Amino acid sequence: MLNFISFLINGIQPLLIPICFVIAWTVIILVFMNLWAATKDTIKTAQKMHKIPCHNCQFFTKNYRLKCTVNPYIANTEEAIGCKDYQSN
Repeated sequence: MLNFISFLINGIQPLLIPICFVIAWTVIILVFMNLWAATKDTIKTAQKMHKIPCHNCQFFTKNYRLKCTVNPYIANTEEAIGCKDYQSN
């Protein structure tokens, strides 16, 4: 049994370096791909949130209890992007 295990380890040993090399670079590439995807998603979300016009509206109260006197449920959300009651200050 010990001879078989020794034979197996000696047979696999020349392949360990290339296999570990490929696995290490695969992990590094996957980490960078996930970071790139997270960055793109964050930028996309930030651009969408900057389109919300509430802070420039005359009905925006800057009060956390009542943000908007006309549409309080959609104030500062994505639903407010096309608000029909928006009036600039």
